[in-house]
Amino acid sequence: MDKTLSTAATGLSSQQRYIEIISNNLANVNTTGYKKVRPEFQDLLYETLRPYGNTPQSGSQPLNEVQIGSGTELVSTTKQFGQGTVEQTGNQYDMAINGNGFFPVRRPDNTIGYTRDGSFTIDKNGTLVTSQGYVLDPEIRIPDDVVSVTISRDGIVTAKSSGDMTVDTELGRIQLARFTNPAGLRAMGDNLYLPSSASGDAILETPGTNNTGEIIQNHLESSNVDLVQEMVNMILAQRAYEINSKSVKTADDVLNTAVNLKR
Repeated sequence: MDKTLSTAATGLSSQQRYIEIISNNLANVNTTGYKKVRPEFQDLLYETLRPYGNTPQSGSQPLNEVQIGSGTELVSTTKQFGQGTVEQTGNQYDMAINGNGFFPVRRPDNTIGYTRDGSFTIDKNGTLVTSQGYVLDPEIRIPDDVVSVTISRDGIVTAKSSGDMTVDTELGRIQLARFTNPAGLRAMGDNLYLPSSASGDAILETPGTNNTGEIIQNHLESSNVDLVQEMVNMILAQRAYEINSKSVKTADDVLNTAVNLKR
């Protein structure tokens, strides 16, 4: 009975984590560039009650050994970097990536983070920054007299100034980063990711090359969370939690009956 309680307890813990992951996905259904998380579970150690080859009194050799599992546990959470829907916004500084790349941005401690959130704006110095204030790297400054900004699909930023509307002045070039294993990136909040030993180092590319993706101006990438699928997953996780909780109660009732037999 102790083993039954332990197995059911691991199931309760795992399903609780699953519900928390689903809840986070649902909470970020409107977060720009958010990538849904998929939990990965594995079974735990098995107790072998009768090993293979152990001949019983009947003299016949059993086909399979007898094993009882110890439950399940959450072993990893994997970001699903499928493309989200690209939606038009009309903001000239908004950018969506149609592909696998990331925008490199400089954090306050001068480390480089990576984001799919292309909702850029300009700060008081005219520098392109994210909505959280992280500076796009390499840095691009927009002069005060600029009337309109154009960002090509391969990352070239040009502008027309109020002094001469017929001339396009190049202000800089945006680079995108790609990773060998983007699922290994470490999420830091603020729509930022940092490289890890699992993701590998960032590889900077010109947009549109080596499957990095093109930049689409005046658009943003929405979350890739499938609301209907997440709701279905939530129902399944709730039912699994309920079943595991009933297993705990059943094991407790059986144990209580066994104890009362002695009286």
